Amino acid sequence: MMNMLGAFQSFRRILCLCPHCGEILRLSNLHLKYTGKVPKTWLDEYESKVRHVQKKEERFDEKEQKLRENAIERGRKKVPILIEKCLYPGLAKLKYDPYDIKAIMHPVDFIVFNGLNEGTEVRDVTFLSKKSSDGKLNLILESVRKTVDKGNYDWKVARVTTDGKVNFE
Repeated sequence: MMNMLGAFQSFRRILCLCPHCGEILRLSNLHLKYTGKVPKTWLDEYESKVRHVQKKEERFDEKEQKLRENAIERGRKKVPILIEKCLYPGLAKLKYDPYDIKAIMHPVDFIVFNGLNEGTEVRDVTFLSKKSSDGKLNLILESVRKTVDKGNYDWKVARVTTDGKVNFE
């Protein structure tokens, strides 16, 4: 290593005369040019491949945002179809926005916040439940209906802290 360093340091002590301008230069400051064809080395091939990959990455980066936006849009268009396939077949006939339907499963199957997905205002809230042959469940559903019809309901906000305490506002 020291021999190599010594060689480079000695290049500063070797002076030359430029044939074009006549200026005296140090050998270490020369910018050599070769007019013939330089044979390629493995490093030249490697650097060429790196530049090629960098160009591809730049092109992809330019397209990436548009690809992401298109994928999000395609996904959003598929979600209502998937939700309708997963839900009870009769719900698709009701023409509610699938994003407005939330599953409760007991005692009612679903609750619909009509207008929720539009982001402006919930127009109405609807309980949905399919008919059941279970007499006990039907009694519970009937009592829920009567309770809503009588107006015997309240709105409360409950805050649950990280340590599990519940506070009502």
